[in-house]
Amino acid sequence: MTRCEEQCTVQNFRKSPLGGDVKPGILDGPPPLYQTKAMVRLMVDSGWSWVGVVITDNDYGHSALDALLAQTSERGICVAFKVTIPNLLSDPDYSSAVTRVANVILTNPRVKVVVAFVTSTHMEFLLPKLKALEDKQKESASGGRVWLASDGWSSTPEVARNLDLKSIGQVVGFTFKSSNLESYRKYLQRLNETKEEERRHNPFLDEILENGELDLEELGKKSQDETVFSVELAVRALAQAVIGVCSSRNCTQKSIEPWEVLRALKQGFEFEQDGETYCFEENGEINLGYEVTLWNSKEGKVQVGDIVAEYHPVNDSFTHTILPLAAYLTDLKEVVSRCSESCLPGQRKQTFEGQQHTCCHKCINCTENHYSNSTDMDHCLSCDTDREWSEKGSSRCTPKTLEYFSWDDGFAVVLLTLAALGILLSLLVGALFLHQRQTPVVKAAGGGLCQVILLSLIGSFISTMVFVGKPSDLTCKVRQVLFGLSFTLCVSCILVKSLKILLAFQFNPALGRVFRRLYQPHIIVCGCLTLQLLTCLLWLLLSSSPREKLSFHPTSMLAECDEGSYVAFGVMLSYIAVLALVCFFCAFKGRKLPQKYNEAKFITLGMLLYLISWAIFVPVYITTSGKYLPAVEMGVILISSYGILGCHFLPKCYIILFRKEHNTKDAFIQDVHNYAFRDQNTVSACECDLPEDKRTGPPFTISVPSMSLPQPHILAAPHQVPAGSKGYLNRHARLRRCTST
Repeated sequence: MTRCEEQCTVQNFRKSPLGGDVKPGILDGPPPLYQTKAMVRLMVDSGWSWVGVVITDNDYGHSALDALLAQTSERGICVAFKVTIPNLLSDPDYSSAVTRVANVILTNPRVKVVVAFVTSTHMEFLLPKLKALEDKQKESASGGRVWLASDGWSSTPEVARNLDLKSIGQVVGFTFKSSNLESYRKYLQRLNETKEEERRHNPFLDEILENGELDLEELGKKSQDETVFSVELAVRALAQAVIGVCSSRNCTQKSIEPWEVLRALKQGFEFEQDGETYCFEENGEINLGYEVTLWNSKEGKVQVGDIVAEYHPVNDSFTHTILPLAAYLTDLKEVVSRCSESCLPGQRKQTFEGQQHTCCHKCINCTENHYSNSTDMDHCLSCDTDREWSEKGSSRCTPKTLEYFSWDDGFAVVLLTLAALGILLSLLVGALFLHQRQTPVVKAAGGGLCQVILLSLIGSFISTMVFVGKPSDLTCKVRQVLFGLSFTLCVSCILVKSLKILLAFQFNPALGRVFRRLYQPHIIVCGCLTLQLLTCLLWLLLSSSPREKLSFHPTSMLAECDEGSYVAFGVMLSYIAVLALVCFFCAFKGRKLPQKYNEAKFITLGMLLYLISWAIFVPVYITTSGKYLPAVEMGVILISSYGILGCHFLPKCYIILFRKEHNTKDAFIQDVHNYAFRDQNTVSACECDLPEDKRTGPPFTISVPSMSLPQPHILAAPHQVPAGSKGYLNRHARLRRCTST
C-alpha cells in the first residue's frame, strides 16, 4: 500500500449505478472525509475563517458535518452556523425549515462562504427562497457569496433553474474524479447490437428500453461520468479481490464468503484500471481524487462541469487544469469571509469574553518592547530588552542605538580642538623658553623646571583625548591615570616654586634656616609623584579598577567607563587638591614681592582656577549621567591646564616677545630698588641669611645677573641719609646680596 499512497488520491463511492445515494460501506470508506479536506484546503488558501454549513438531515449530512468540523478546528476556521434541512420533501416542516435556513444565512452577513452538503432537490428549494428574501429585504449579498457544493448537487445544473449566478453567487463544486469512459461507450454500443432475446434476460436493460428500442443518447444523459467510473472501479476491485482469494485455494469446491473479499480489500489490495494503479486504505478509502468545478454563465444560462483544478489528498494540494478558468478560482481570495477584521502586524488578537469562537476578536496593539510580525497573531513576541526596543504597536524590534562620546560629536570636536591647541601652545612656549633660557625672565620663572611643567601640561592635554571615542577597558584605565600623574607632576613643580618664594622672602631668619635645610626640590617632586603613582597602581590592581560598562536605556545603550572604586578616584583627585592648596597658601603669602620676582601672584591665580573648577566638577559629575559625562571632566582638565599655562607662562612670553626692555638685568635691579624704597616692611629674609655653603645654590637664588644697584643721592654717604631711611639701606643691601649671583 506504500507505493499506492505515493501515486494516488482518494475516492468515496457514494452513488449507485443510477445515481442514487447508498449507505456507506467498504467501497465508500467513511463519510466524506477527503471531500471536506479539499474544501478546508480551499478555505485556508483563500483566507476564509468564518463559514456556514447547511446539511441534509440524514446520515450523509451529519457525517459530512462531523468530518468538516474536525478539519476546520485544526486549521483555525470557525463555523458561524450549522443548519439542517429535512431529508424528506414530504416533511410538514420542510417549507418552514428552508425559510429558517435562508434567514440564518441572511442574518450572518459576514459569512460569505457557505458549505452545502445537501441534495440537488433541496438546493432547488433553498436558492429561490434565499433570492426572494433578499429581494424583500432589499439586500444583495448573493453577489459576494461563495457556495462550496458537495458532490450531491455540484454537477446538477437544474439547481439554478430560473436563476443566474448574480442571484446565486459563485459556486465551487467538488465531484468525484472521473476517467476515460471509452470502454463504457463501447459497452453501450455492444448493447445496441445485442439480439432482442438476449436483452430480455438483462433486467438493467428493461429499465432503459423505450418502445422496444435502446436509446443510447438518453442512456448517456442519465448516466453520470463519475458514477460510471466509480461503479467500474468497484467491479474491477471486487473481481481482482476474488481472483486474489481464489489464487490461494480452489474456489470451485468451496464458495467465497463476503468477509474473505472484505479482508482482501483491507489488506492493502491493489488493482489496475486503464493503466493506473489503485488501492484501498485501512478505512476503506480508495486512492483517487476530487475534481474542482466552477460554475459559470454563458448567455445568461448557468453552465456546470468546467473542471478548473484537481485536489490531491496525498500532499493536500490543488493543481490547476484549465488555466483561463483557474484564474477565477484564484480570484476567490478577494472574497472576505471573516468574523473580525484581520489584525495587522503590530497587533494581536483578543477574543471577546465568553465568546465561543476564536475567530471573533478585537485587535489590540502590542505593548512597548513587544511586537507581532504577521497578521492575526494570538500574542505579541517580546524583544530582547537589553539590545532591542519597540514602540507600542510595532511590527518589529529596533536595535538599540549604541551611544558614547564619539569623535564626530560637535562638543567633542570643540574640546579636542582646545586640547590640540593647548598641546601646540605648550610646545611653542617650551621652545621659546628653551631658546631664551639665559634671560632673566626665564631664570626667574624657574629655568629648567618650566620645561617639566610644560611636559606635564602636554600629558594633561593628551589625557583629554582618551575621554573621546568608544570606551574600552584599556582607555578607561589610561585616561584617569594619565591625567592624575601628569597633573600631580605639574602641581609638584609649582609647589617647589612656591616654597622657594616663601623661604626666600617670608620666614624669619631662625625658622627659615630650618626649612631651607629640608628644602630638596627633586626629592619633593619625586616624593609627591611617587605617592600618586602608588595610589593609581593600587586602583588598577584592585578588582574594582576602571573598566568598560554598558548601561541599558529604553531606546539606547550607553558605552561608558565605570571608574570602579570611586574611593580611589576621589583619593587621586583629593591628593592633587591638597598639593594645590599648599601651593595656593605658599603663593598667597608671597603675593607682595617685587614684580619681576612675583611668581606668587600667578601661582595663586592658577591654583585658584584649579580649585574652583574641580570644586564645581565634583557635584556636577555626581549628578550627571549620559554620554556627555566624559565631556564634563574633559572641560575641567582643560580649564585647569589652560589656567596654569596662561597664568605661569603667557605673561613671561609677553615680556620676552613684546617687552624686551624688561627682560634685562638693569630692569630687574631697578624693580628691586623700587620695591625696597616703596615698602619698608615687606622683605624679612634673603638668600644672604643662608649658610655660606648654600648661599649660591640654585634653589634659593633669584636668578638675576650680577649688577650694581643704582646709586641714588640718598646713598652717597651714610651721614646724608634722611631720617627714617636707615631701614631702606639695610633692605637694599640685603636685596643686592640676594640678586648678586
